[in-house]
Amino acid sequence: MITLGFRNKFGGWLRSITAIVIGIIMVSKPETSLILTVKVLAAFLIASGIVSLVYGIINRQRGALSLMVTNAIVDIAIGVVLFIFPQEVARFMLILIGIAVLIFGIMQIIVLVSASRVVSNGFLIYILPVLCVIGGALLLIKPFSSLNALVLLAGIAVLVYGVSEFIATWKINRAMKAYETGGTTVNDDTMKNDMSEAKDVDYEKVEDDR
Repeated sequence: MITLGFRNKFGGWLRSITAIVIGIIMVSKPETSLILTVKVLAAFLIASGIVSLVYGIINRQRGALSLMVTNAIVDIAIGVVLFIFPQEVARFMLILIGIAVLIFGIMQIIVLVSASRVVSNGFLIYILPVLCVIGGALLLIKPFSSLNALVLLAGIAVLVYGVSEFIATWKINRAMKAYETGGTTVNDDTMKNDMSEAKDVDYEKVEDDR
């Protein structure tokens, strides 16, 4: 059975909860959430560069100065670029989000189709993964010129993915459990019916002629 990204039983739950939280934030604040994320990332990189520089100076006797200075320059330079061009970076992040949602949606469809051989899945289970694929494709095509509209679309896509991942994780965990215990699931009613059809066996004592 194919279990792409679902072999770790906790990984799917973590991905779904993270995506739902991020999606809610992006949908509730589409005008500021992504730009704020870029600026926070920029501040983190600049702070990391400064820390690297200070560490290199303190430990220059150990030969760490040259390496730390290089790391500091790279981190600070990237952080400054993010601060100067937050909207451009945000648009690039939307492309990455679109690619991620598209890939994860396709993976969910593949895994759910594989799991349907072990546990029954109705066609409704595929609606959300298909919507993820559509949302990811729309982000890559960019049908909207407004950044806010793109962020809102990305937030909806991420939120849909989070809910879809939650349901898929539950389904895949059931399928893996059934697969590991023999590949089939048996419910209580089936067991009762099987027991009711069972017949008693009559035993006849056979006398020993010896």
